Amino acid sequence: MDEKIRTEIEAAAFRRLIEHLRNRTDVQNIDLMNLSGFCRNCCSKWYREAAEKRGVEMSYEQAREIIYGMPYQQWKEKYQTEATAEQRAAFDSSHGKH
Repeated sequence: MDEKIRTEIEAAAFRRLIEHLRNRTDVQNIDLMNLSGFCRNCCSKWYREAAEKRGVEMSYEQAREIIYGMPYQQWKEKYQTEATAEQRAAFDSSHGKH
């Protein structure tokens, strides 16, 4: 497989992942972090870093809007729920906080 095709396949897979996360608004970022160690915000940071490495200036909020499919504040208001004590405890233990 040549580099161009590999990049196109990776880009398509990434777009599919982002589409899936946009559709699964029931899955909270803390759940993603607790299970996989990354969330929508991580994807936003990675997206911004990749853009900036290629000379494209982008704010974190711009990257979030690309990943979330809407402004982050709007997503939070529509879909984010308060983390439970259990979710916070799982997050703290998986990230080395005691």
